[in-house]
Amino acid sequence: MGKSFTVEASARVDAPAGLVYNIIADYRNGHPHFLPKQYFEWLEVEQGGRGAGTVIRFQMRVLGQTRVMRAAVTEPEPGRVLVETDTGGDGPVTTFVVEPEGAGSRVTFSTEMTSAGGPFGVLERFVLRRVLRRVYAAELKQLGQVAVERTSVQTVACWASFA
Repeated sequence: MGKSFTVEASARVDAPAGLVYNIIADYRNGHPHFLPKQYFEWLEVEQGGRGAGTVIRFQMRVLGQTRVMRAAVTEPEPGRVLVETDTGGDGPVTTFVVEPEGAGSRVTFSTEMTSAGGPFGVLERFVLRRVLRRVYAAELKQLGQVAVERTSVQTVACWASFA
């Protein structure tokens, strides 16, 4: 029997929580921009496109393996928590949490999944934790860059409206 485990990473993003959440929840013009190309080859929206009700497919390449995955998006706490659930029923569930932190935000990505049992499962969990933390670190870094760029664009647009 398999063993359930969770991989989690968190980072501070120097942009308001509302803006950061909107980038994550926008699967057409936000989410694809923070997915590192070395891990995510493509993302396509099958249904919806923003938050709850969205269905996505994406291709992920990790440890020399390429997998196409399909996920349905829910928002247990709109504006704060977004969840991608594998539509196959037994795959990973990834949760994105965005919380205000000072003038910026604290963003946490976590994935719950099942590994094999026994000695192979121990090795599988060890490797997946290391790899996914690396993927999350790259995603969080890119998310921070996208959010700061969009904050700068909004600030310039705001000041331009006063001119």
